[in-house]
Amino acid sequence: TDAELALIDDLVACGVGASRSEVIRRGVQHLADAVRRRQVGATIADAYRVVPESAADDELAMANALALTEAEPW
Repeated sequence: TDAELALIDDLVACGVGASRSEVIRRGVQHLADAVRRRQVGATIADAYRVVPESAADDELAMANALALTEAEPW
């Protein structure tokens, strides 16, 4: 639509891309990345539902966090 073309032209004017085509390509790449990230997140969440963290996992994570914090030169 004319409104969509105007929006793309505004993005070109703001420097998002050098042309309409580049703005559209970047938009498609951004969308594909967002979909991929959502899929990865869902896969990770599903895995934790199948095999939840145990108390031992929590203790190990806390010990690692403390060791990393204490190793900082602050």
